[in-house]
Amino acid sequence: MAIRINNVVLNIDEDISKVKEKALKKLKLKEKDIESFKIIRESIDARKKDNIRFNYTVEVSCEKEQRVISKANNKDIKLEHKAYDDQITFGNEKLVNRPIIVGMGPAGMFAGLIMAENGYNPIIVERGEKVEERTESVNEFWKSGNLNLNSNVQFGEGGAGTFSDGKLTTRIKDTRCDYILEKFVKYGAPEEIIYKGKPHIGTDILKIVVKNIRKRIIELGGEIRFNSLLQDIVTENGEIKYAIVNGEEIPCEVLILAIGHSSRDTYTMLHNKNIFMSPKPFAIGVRVEHLQEFINVNQYGKYANHPRLKSADYRLSYTSKNTNRSVYSFCMCPGGEVVAAASEQGRLVTNGMSYYKRDKQNANSAVVVSVGPKDFDSGNPLSGMEFQRHYESLAYKAGGGGYIAPLQLLGDFFKDQKSHKLGKVKPTYTPGYNFTDLRECLPKYVVDTMKEGFKDFDKKIHGFAAEDTLLTGIETRTSAPVRIERNENLESISVRGLYPAGEGAGYAGGIVSAAVDGLKVAENIMKEYKPYI
Repeated sequence: MAIRINNVVLNIDEDISKVKEKALKKLKLKEKDIESFKIIRESIDARKKDNIRFNYTVEVSCEKEQRVISKANNKDIKLEHKAYDDQITFGNEKLVNRPIIVGMGPAGMFAGLIMAENGYNPIIVERGEKVEERTESVNEFWKSGNLNLNSNVQFGEGGAGTFSDGKLTTRIKDTRCDYILEKFVKYGAPEEIIYKGKPHIGTDILKIVVKNIRKRIIELGGEIRFNSLLQDIVTENGEIKYAIVNGEEIPCEVLILAIGHSSRDTYTMLHNKNIFMSPKPFAIGVRVEHLQEFINVNQYGKYANHPRLKSADYRLSYTSKNTNRSVYSFCMCPGGEVVAAASEQGRLVTNGMSYYKRDKQNANSAVVVSVGPKDFDSGNPLSGMEFQRHYESLAYKAGGGGYIAPLQLLGDFFKDQKSHKLGKVKPTYTPGYNFTDLRECLPKYVVDTMKEGFKDFDKKIHGFAAEDTLLTGIETRTSAPVRIERNENLESISVRGLYPAGEGAGYAGGIVSAAVDGLKVAENIMKEYKPYI
């Protein structure tokens, strides 16, 4: 239990050390009266650009907390219960074989960590490389276009989020989020992610964190096998019996499928095994680039580049009355770059990435339009996946091959004409770009909706739709195109002992929510089975 104090406000020039002083003033206490003090959340209020403020939520522990709250008599002060209690309830059934986790992204990593911490000695199989080697493979691809099909921006230790901005924002309200952030800090992330309103790690620090979590899982008795592809599963009487990994039969009663949103061959294998899944909505579009300085000035006015403020971000959305579709910014990367994120030969897809400092010249974000089963054959659960493949193939062709990206200036996008020269904004995508008309690789209704959206966004951030704004095609991996259906125990409704988890299974949308889902699945397994040791 602790006292939570909301709305502790500092102006932009007040040092963060003032937070404790102002919180204690609200409580009518002195520092000697408290046992502990912690900042829980920091957010920036930039609605009035001539008076930017920081708003904090803090927690204080002291004696006779309820009496202190009553005496303070302030609506911003309340008693808060412990955020997350990771005491696991263990079941009575014995595991004959070690649990298997497929995928070392956030869902698989946190399922593996909590199971290792509690004596279950999980085996984690990951089709890609460990993060050090994976980084080399990704850099080689960005430099030369030489794609490693099993270890790339989508596959490998840490999952797709490792080569992104490392954003830890989430809309879900779950006490497990605090546990996850605390673990990230324990294994190398900056402590500020605990309280920042929009926390991020950056791909550079996230690689360190992932490596340290791997080491801890192994220290605790877990096993991690890299370059290990789940090729098949064997079931008997509706129960999982074996996982076939690199040709080896591994017996198991429990198999967690934390496969990520791009494991298309695995989706196909599961579909052929009659594992029930359904198509789900996602979104497609482009990466848009502006100068980061332009975004800073628009968001922070005269305080742009103030030492208390980092590179500014934005979040935009619009619903078209003509197409009845939403268009929105997604995965905004301040001070970042657009990266090649393909995982299949002859198909091109982009993503955004930032390092922790977010100090590159450009800001980028996906601007995407919602699509769903109505746009493809809803009778086939893999039709959304084939929809993605179709437009990624067109993008590869439009770029001219070699994973060269199709690129168009926004002014020419509005005019339906190919671009011929750059303006102030220079593209960050490697291995290169080719001027083209993006209508060649996007559905007409997506193009039409994006045009409306850009005009609306320009009203909110004046200059957002400047003629030299860069559009790089295409973004398709916003979320999984399928959902692997599961029951109230989080098992597949088709096979007992098979647990779909995370973003690839259709139950999450980002690093933290995927990690939370991995924890939920692991907790459910541990409630049924004794520790392996």
